[in-house]
Amino acid sequence: MPREAPAAGYSLTRVSWQEWVALGAGIVAVGALFLPWTNLTATRQDVEDALNSLPSSEVARDAFTTGFLAWSGPVVLLLAGVAVVLLGQRPALRRSGLPHLWLMAVAVALVLMLLAWLGISWQFSADVRDFLSQEAGVAFYGGVGRYLALLCGVVSLVAAIVDVRAARRRA
Repeated sequence: MPREAPAAGYSLTRVSWQEWVALGAGIVAVGALFLPWTNLTATRQDVEDALNSLPSSEVARDAFTTGFLAWSGPVVLLLAGVAVVLLGQRPALRRSGLPHLWLMAVAVALVLMLLAWLGISWQFSADVRDFLSQEAGVAFYGGVGRYLALLCGVVSLVAAIVDVRAARRRA
């Protein structure tokens, strides 16, 4: 009995769950860019009162005011998710390494987000950073947007690993 050729064209019904996870993780990660990424808090009560009197955009900063490293990781996740969903149905591209490309893109996105976390205070100039941390006792910590975007990156990483393993089994 002859094998049927795969249907030509693009169909949303043929998108795998891993590819949907990649797209969903990218969309949620980009949505997390608008949530607080950096929060400021103080140990001294007078400084904490001063922080509370500031506009909330100065105390809880989103990724766009935080810098390139903050918003680049989620954007890479979204681009990888879009590429996987749009190109995942082309057997030649899957054999050429699309799952591996997705895995590498997620790894790069996670590294960018982790670097942004390590440099959380770099969004301020050296003078301001020294004043805030040493003189005023202000601490910088990650907001809910950082956690959510990092979680999306880990979810996409797990889906990419599953997809690479499935591609290796098919080969």
